[in-house]
Amino acid sequence: MSSTRRRFSQEFKDELCREVIDSSKPIKTVATDYGVGTETLRNWLKKYKEANGTAESEPELNVSDRARLKELERENQELKAEAAFLKKAAAYFAREPR
Repeated sequence: MSSTRRRFSQEFKDELCREVIDSSKPIKTVATDYGVGTETLRNWLKKYKEANGTAESEPELNVSDRARLKELERENQELKAEAAFLKKAAAYFAREPR
């Protein structure tokens, strides 16, 4: 079984990258729409950002920032669980006959 490798022009690659960036569509959606592999588009996007200076450089977090982030993520998870519980309780009491 022999398959030929498809070649795409640089303009096509750049167009897809701009669509992902400008429309904020997920990479998977754009890749599926144009019949391109998701990882292929992800690699093109990485190269596009490096070439055009749009690479988002996030500074490394120091120890205290990481600890604070972890604490906030834990708190967020607790609040989501609490909200889910209250939603279920409200639904239960709303349908209970009086």
